[in-house]
Amino acid sequence: MNAQHFGPELTPDGTRFRLWAPAAERVDLLLDRPHPLTRDAAGWYVAEIPGTRAGTRYKFRIDDEIDVPDPASAFQPDDVFGPSEVIDHAAFKWRATEWRGRPWHEAVILEAHVGTFTPEGTYRAMIDKLDHLVATGITALELMPLADFAGRRNWGYDGVLWYAPDSAYGRPEDLKTLIDEAHLRGLMVMLDVVYNHFGPEGNYLGCYAPSFFTDTHTPWGSAIDYRVPEVRAFAIGNVVSWLRDYRFDGLRFDAVNTIVEAGEVSVLHDFSRAAGHLAAETGRQINLVLENGDNIASLLDDVEDPPRGKFRGQWNDDYHHAWHVILTGEAQGYYGDYQRAPKQDLVRALSSGYIYQGEVSNFWGGKPRGEPSGALSPTCFINFLQNHDQIGNRPLGDRLVSLAKPEAVAAALAVTLVAPTTPMLFMGEEWGATSPFPFFCDFRGDLANAVRKGRREEFAWAYAKYGDDIPDPLADETVRSAALDWTALDRDPGRTRLALVRDLLSVRRREITPRLAAARFGDSGLAGDLLTAHWRMSDGSALRLAVNLSDREITGISEQAGRLIWGHGPSDRIAPWSVRWHIG
Repeated sequence: MNAQHFGPELTPDGTRFRLWAPAAERVDLLLDRPHPLTRDAAGWYVAEIPGTRAGTRYKFRIDDEIDVPDPASAFQPDDVFGPSEVIDHAAFKWRATEWRGRPWHEAVILEAHVGTFTPEGTYRAMIDKLDHLVATGITALELMPLADFAGRRNWGYDGVLWYAPDSAYGRPEDLKTLIDEAHLRGLMVMLDVVYNHFGPEGNYLGCYAPSFFTDTHTPWGSAIDYRVPEVRAFAIGNVVSWLRDYRFDGLRFDAVNTIVEAGEVSVLHDFSRAAGHLAAETGRQINLVLENGDNIASLLDDVEDPPRGKFRGQWNDDYHHAWHVILTGEAQGYYGDYQRAPKQDLVRALSSGYIYQGEVSNFWGGKPRGEPSGALSPTCFINFLQNHDQIGNRPLGDRLVSLAKPEAVAAALAVTLVAPTTPMLFMGEEWGATSPFPFFCDFRGDLANAVRKGRREEFAWAYAKYGDDIPDPLADETVRSAALDWTALDRDPGRTRLALVRDLLSVRRREITPRLAAARFGDSGLAGDLLTAHWRMSDGSALRLAVNLSDREITGISEQAGRLIWGHGPSDRIAPWSVRWHIG
């Protein structure tokens, strides 16, 4: 069964409805009255209903026992428990008809959560901030997951209806308008997607298609069985839907190391190939990236165009962790793996991408982690100082600006935003936002209590330290606290930090991006607290970095070759937490 067979299909006379329910004895389509569906040998229930058009709301009744939404619903106007709505994707009138995307090496990413990006928390409200992103130097807006989740607020990783953008933020046409307006401004728009589990509330697949799942469990629930052809097709179809129906320019695949597969062709390979077919058919640039704690370098290739099984890049947690330990000294959790020599770890990240390239990681169970990565392009590594996880998985959801010295954070930004890796900021980081980003959700009853209990167990040490200061993930005020304060751009320190970021990204746009397409890693080193690194750029020039990772001035340094493109000071010394970039 091909991926397009999931979900309703508009026909000249009405709509063809489908549901794969191999464990059901009977399925009725609920409209004005029940309509029995016809079953085939593979467990598909089908009926074509004349006169039903876009806007029709419907449910399925399983064995006269339970009414469920369409698992491939295109929209849920009344949340995951309500009826599904037929959407005519072809009816939307796109304005950016000439848009074909941007090449990956031009990516400067800003990750954002729709519900807290603006006070209104909607797709439409985000449009008013797109000009700010362009003026800052951002070229790609990455949205946290949108797949419909239970309740009014969520990070997005509890989605249960993968094809339906959540109604808390607006309608499908509102999301398309946001993407269209971004394209008119030259901005790529990417989406975070989750294929390692379904959320804990509002998922009815186990009632009528239990073969969707295996007996294996991920950290968040039952593993999805991608050996089943219909299950694999369901996920591949969702990849294509986001890219085709909404014209997202790329996808970020969440925690792919937790996708459970047993010796089959990886579903990741099929995701990449499906996106590649769409890119070839449409002439579009489609960029797929991973979050993968296993550091598998062989999955990455930034020049395979269109993608035929590989991915442009990966979120590089190693880079973040090294910087975080340098800036804060924290040692809890995975930061313990970077305590021995964090500055040397940073050298390795700047010279070959991953820090863990096969070495044993204590946090990962004392097992070898990663593959050699130095032969890859630097742009395969998406480097960041903050993201939703690294802020929100802290007990207080506090940002880096409240944990480290401003001059040290500025130095880290000066390295991250100019280096020929792919930089990413978390929303508000460009002006040093202080609003927290704590974990929040909107479950009810026993599930809500289980979430509270789980957070207390995970952060038992923090509850002993902070007590009632730790936000309740179920409280309205928790999500309200995460909303960005856009007025902070107009006053210091926000105004000064934004000027710094814009300056750094203008240097990147002018000096780095034109030389970046075939850049390669070079040597890096550490002499005391002075870190140096260089990269070979596509025009044959060498990009060179010097950064003082300390609170003291370093003297007696050798003059760097090439033209100074950012930084200042006497050539034989470098001030505390200062950064210099040369090219030549």
